[in-house]
Amino acid sequence: MISFALAKLVLTPIFLPAYIGPGAGISVVGSFFGLIIAFGLLFLSLLTWPVRIFVMWLRRRRVGLKSQAKRVVVVGLDGLDPGRVRRLMAEGRLPHLKQLAERGTFTNLATTLPPISPVAWSSFQTGVNPGKHNIFDFLNRNLRTYLPELSSTRIVEGVSGWRNWVGLGGGSIRMLRKSQQFWKILGDFGVFSTILRVPITFPPEKFFGLSLSAMCTPDLRGTQGSFTLFSTDPAECSETTGGLRILVQQVGNRIEAWLPGPPLPSATEPREFRTRLLITILPEKNAIELRVGSERIRLPLQQDSPWVHVEFREGWFTKVSGICRFRVEALQPHFRLYVSPIHLDPERPAMPISHPSYYSLYLGKLHDAFATLGLAEDTWALNSGAVTEAAFLDQAWAIHDERERMFFDALRRMQRGFTVCVFDAPDRIQHMFYRHDVADHPANSGRDVTRYANVLDQMYERMDDLVGRTVKELDEKAVLIVLSDHGFCDFSRGVNLNAWLKEHGYLVTQTDGPTGDYLKGVDWSRTRAYAFGLSGIYINQQGRESQGIVTPTESTALRAELVSRLTGLPDTERGCSAIRKVHDTHIAYRGPYATNGPDLVIGYERGYRASWENAVGRCDGPVLLDNTRYWSGDHCVDPELVPGVLFCNRSLVSDRPASILDLAPTIMELFGVPAPGYLDGQSLLPKSPAVPKATVPPSTPATKVAPEPAEVAS
Repeated sequence: MISFALAKLVLTPIFLPAYIGPGAGISVVGSFFGLIIAFGLLFLSLLTWPVRIFVMWLRRRRVGLKSQAKRVVVVGLDGLDPGRVRRLMAEGRLPHLKQLAERGTFTNLATTLPPISPVAWSSFQTGVNPGKHNIFDFLNRNLRTYLPELSSTRIVEGVSGWRNWVGLGGGSIRMLRKSQQFWKILGDFGVFSTILRVPITFPPEKFFGLSLSAMCTPDLRGTQGSFTLFSTDPAECSETTGGLRILVQQVGNRIEAWLPGPPLPSATEPREFRTRLLITILPEKNAIELRVGSERIRLPLQQDSPWVHVEFREGWFTKVSGICRFRVEALQPHFRLYVSPIHLDPERPAMPISHPSYYSLYLGKLHDAFATLGLAEDTWALNSGAVTEAAFLDQAWAIHDERERMFFDALRRMQRGFTVCVFDAPDRIQHMFYRHDVADHPANSGRDVTRYANVLDQMYERMDDLVGRTVKELDEKAVLIVLSDHGFCDFSRGVNLNAWLKEHGYLVTQTDGPTGDYLKGVDWSRTRAYAFGLSGIYINQQGRESQGIVTPTESTALRAELVSRLTGLPDTERGCSAIRKVHDTHIAYRGPYATNGPDLVIGYERGYRASWENAVGRCDGPVLLDNTRYWSGDHCVDPELVPGVLFCNRSLVSDRPASILDLAPTIMELFGVPAPGYLDGQSLLPKSPAVPKATVPPSTPATKVAPEPAEVAS
């Protein structure tokens, strides 16, 4: 239905996404006719629902499945850290999580290598290691060009000709994650699932259930999230990183501006859809009146607007819809209007974001407009100074509230089967506010450290309240699992691996001067190793990279050499080491895709991470430098330092460490569904019946808590 064009690469808060511009398929077909098609599919689905239910019932009866639970609910709290959880439980500030621990299970949950959300959540949904599911980072490298590309999806160009002319381009979005989601297997055995905002589910895949995509779902411009800032300050508009900054002129109390939309696919030269904004400043009311299309909004200073529907038109027949929020950050001395990334309209999405396709329309009608961008919280707007910390928090909690409404609606409508919802607020808020927990953090210099001193602990309390309200929705027979994909620590110092590789002769540049982003200026005929992204080093291997010079035999020795030299990398300025361990992925990963990712993964010490310069593939500058950005917390360190958490209202095995790989086989066993032999995880359910609670002596702790490693102690 949709054709796409690969346009360019830019740096955003977490990774370097490929800009992908929606093509001709987002015209009339993506709007009016799309609604007709969606309602038609909904009607057809309702007609065939009894038949499909009966077929599934017959299948379960034929294979003789005996489930231990009719209902399993998973609450994913991205980035919840076990050390902080233990401290706050001891202080009595997380009563609902403490109750879960006392009545069932609480333990650390081993994360993935590397401990990055797309990798960890891919292992959660497939039960296999990265060598089998093919996701190793937010990014992978293009073996021909050495440029980074999104690791989870690939845009396949459509056909030319009359189909594109009428907006029916043959392009498609291809999922690069391999292996099966365990809810697909559950569906094959008649178990219905509702999957809300689990990362790496875009584009949506078919299964017996409902899903709304999450991480890596683009915005309407085809990016992983680019804001727009209108300002009357020329100095501010010279910055280009993370979003668009547009200089506007104020005439009296009026400002006229144009909001850029997606690129025009048929243009002979690069240009984009635009929609007109008319702004009237109301200084006596400390507000503005904003006119967008037919909508007129009164917007007070430093308050978010509701979601505003915006339409971009080109001629009579080409139209695409999106939604965004506006916020006036300042009226004087310079006018500043922030516009969030333009999200795909859930009621008229320009590309598929749910399964079935009408599910997003249903959610939009039921709950009104909601965030659809994969990385919906605009971390880069705060990182680059486009918005304040207050604005970021308002946005993050508004998105969290949307997620809660969808989740509790699903709980009330689904009384059996599997339901999972991932909440991103813990991860995003810790990324942007961790500096408030570290007195000497470099990011604190010249900034207020008092206003949000308790914001992280308060966020954990809010997650505890969410768990408590979830428990109230479930009966005693339902199984509740609360988990995080990794923990958290501070990010005070950055490590530029490319600068180190250059300094030690592994990477060679064409000149001694400054190099550009994306490894620009590298002399590949003399370079043996290179890095970009958040965790990996790649060998410039002969027969694999287009200009590779290292033979496969030499590659083995080179990997061992780099492991030896980088392990314990000293930070002489701070008198400690920056790198805890270097992992050879040819040993660590298993599976048919094991060699698709980095050759080495760097396990940083707490407080360290790949520098911002390393993330964009720069080769110049110092090896070690302070991180002074708002993005002051992270988890891209050695996985042993940042385990996640696992709570369950049932007793799980405690004689071995639990891993995020174990959730898929555990949930499958709860439903009586046989786990495929290729899974790397093992079920955490006890092999013999658990001792009834009433028979446990009062002096015996009921909590099944795995021993806590010293390095994760609070």
